[in-house]
Amino acid sequence: MRNLPLQHTAQNKVWLEIVQITLDLLAWMPVLALTGQARLFEPSRLRFRLFSAAGQFVTTGRRRILRLARHWPWTGEITGAFERLALLPNPG
Repeated sequence: MRNLPLQHTAQNKVWLEIVQITLDLLAWMPVLALTGQARLFEPSRLRFRLFSAAGQFVTTGRRRILRLARHWPWTGEITGAFERLALLPNPG
């Protein structure tokens, strides 16, 4: 417990909750959003191929659009994952 990043217990509790949510998302994302070989990626490979893609948020006509670099080899996998996630039913 002495290696936690923050000074107070309450702050470290919040930090640990954020870490737990991140791990849950990392575990469920391949199941819900990815297909093929990308579903088998380890977390480090996900980070280098999918999470580090160059992108730009653009606001146009009250909509925010994420533009991804076309030359990135994994752009198709990322956009496909967004499309599959959008098709999931709204839980609440």
